[in-house]
Amino acid sequence: MDIFNIIELAEKNGGEYVLGSSDLHTHACYFIYGELTKDEKGRIISPGKGHEEIICLTDGEVLVHGEEETFTLKTGQTFHLIGDAKYLMDNQGKDKAVYVISGGHSEGHSH
Repeated sequence: MDIFNIIELAEKNGGEYVLGSSDLHTHACYFIYGELTKDEKGRIISPGKGHEEIICLTDGEVLVHGEEETFTLKTGQTFHLIGDAKYLMDNQGKDKAVYVISGGHSEGHSH
């Protein structure tokens, strides 16, 4: 078993880190930790073809906008994305916003 300092990894990689196949040696699942600095805008959230993600905001408030809808996500709230869906997140809070994403393959998809 390995332990990863996901916050430190995110800081070294532009505010977001994907703990995935290169770290875990599996294609079954992945985990993302991200931080949006105060007033940061345009962080892309998109699972990609054959994948699904559950996005959870653990701290702050963000505006999430896509082609067809826009909504505000607050601490403790989640939403689910499938495939090529693409949204952008803008930090609306007074401090940084923190999110985590749990992802994996959609039914019938493999690498």
